[in-house]
Formats: sequence, structure tokens, C-alpha cells
Amino acid sequence: MTIKIILILLAVIIIACIAVIYHDMTHFVVREYEIHSDKIAKDAVFCLLSDLHEKDYGDGNSKLVEAINEINPDIVLMSGDMITGHNKHHSLNAGPALKLISKIIDKYPVYAANGNHEYKTSILEGRGSELYREYDKALTDLGVNMLHNIGTYLEEFNMEIHGLETSYEYYRKFFKAKMDPSYIIDFFGVPCSERFQLLIAHNPVYFEEYCEWGADLTVSGHVHGGIARVPLLGGVLSPALMLFPKYDGGLFKNGDKYMVLSRGLGMHTVPIRFNNPGELCVIRVYSDKKK
Repeated sequence: MTIKIILILLAVIIIACIAVIYHDMTHFVVREYEIHSDKIAKDAVFCLLSDLHEKDYGDGNSKLVEAINEINPDIVLMSGDMITGHNKHHSLNAGPALKLISKIIDKYPVYAANGNHEYKTSILEGRGSELYREYDKALTDLGVNMLHNIGTYLEEFNMEIHGLETSYEYYRKFFKAKMDPSYIIDFFGVPCSERFQLLIAHNPVYFEEYCEWGADLTVSGHVHGGIARVPLLGGVLSPALMLFPKYDGGLFKNGDKYMVLSRGLGMHTVPIRFNNPGELCVIRVYSDKKK
């Protein structure tokens, strides 16, 4: 094989990779996940939004709105990082998230918990935290159920929804900080074992701890699918800078408990998605309760 042919093949590979990256940065897919439980009173359909990071899919996120309307869920869940936080944040682009929610809130109840980017912004001094409070109030005014380490019971489904917002020590780089078993109990108490427990928790690395607390279904985000995905190996890099993270995206099971981990919709810091388009998750929970 001559040098010229090798160079041509390399150029083709590079162009193909650039094309895939461009596509995956500008498109999202809808993926469906199915679980069963004898605790939930009736079948339910959830749409899970995560890690939008100020991304727009069409004017005012019209393409996302259209996809959600086609699914017609019972509930929309948001698992955090709908905005992007910075260490010195004097501006906040909340428009994409707020416009999206404003177009669906009249049709579907929305339950939300914060991710590390909302948390980062909320603890800044001065204008940064003010901007976060304005954003949080705007969501609440729209009608979003903001679950700041609180839960609520939906009798129709015999389901409790809890929103876990952890402190920043649980987002450290390079290693997983230990989470004491009492940490979640201190917020929510011991869950009722006869009710379906849905936990919105941004960081999936603590899936085992969520299960130990009693979450029947955990919905998470944060990992962005590993930024780039390699066949057979999965996601390449986690936000904690760990290679090939155990939890990168999809459906995970621990005994009779589940986690749906969204690959997210947007990008930040490393603004690349490769073999990894944005994801709108649809979770169908089927009731196995005996009639």
C-alpha cells in the first residue's frame, strides 16, 4: 500500500469521524426502557430529561417538545444539569430549559431534582447564586415540582417521587467518595416498602446506595454516555475522569431494583459526542400488582 493510499484512507476516516461527531452533537434519539413492579398501582409512562446544558433542538427546543408530545407521558422527570454552571458565573442561559418546560407543563406534570451544575451555581457568592434563585423560581412559577431533597406521594400510582441533591463532595474527580447509609435516610427517612419508590438522583455511581435505601427505580444522568462510545466497551470517559465507567447509560438492574441512566441531551467542558447522540428516555413501568 503506497503512502498516498494510506493518506487518503486516513483522510476518509477523519472526515467520517467529524461527520459522526457533528451528527451526534446536533441530534437526539428516543430510547425506551421497560420495567415491571408489583408495587405500582397502574402502568405509567415517564419521559426523562437530563443534562440539557442549555442545548436547543430547534427553536425553543421544538423538536424535543414534538418528541415528548408523541410519547404523551404520564409524567416528565428532570434529573439535573439543564443549565451549565461555572465557577465565576455572572450570566446564566436558562432560556433553552425554560422554553422547553413552558411548552409541556400544561400537558404533563414535571418533577425535577438538581444536578451538580445547578448545585454549583446555587452556592456561588453574589450574582451567581442570585441567577440560580431566579432560574429556580422561574421553574416553580411555571409549575415544576422542584424536589430539593424532599419527596411527594402520588396516590394514583401508589408511588413516591424523591429528588436527591447531594453536596459537591459526591462529585469528586478520580474516585468515588463514600456515602454513609444514613445520608439519604436523613433527607427522606426510611421509605415505605409497600409503595413504589422513584428516586431522581443525578449521579449514577451511587446506584447501590440508592438501592440500599430502598429506591425501586432510580433515574440519573451526569455521565453523558461516556462522551464517546466504543463498540463492546461502551462509554469512554466519566465526569470523574474515570475510563470506561461501569455506569455509562441505559438500564441497570440490582436484584429487583432498577436504574435508568440517561446519556443526556447536551454537552459541556468537552463539547463532543461521538457514536453517542443525545437521548430522550422513555420509561414504561408495568404494574404486576394482582387485581
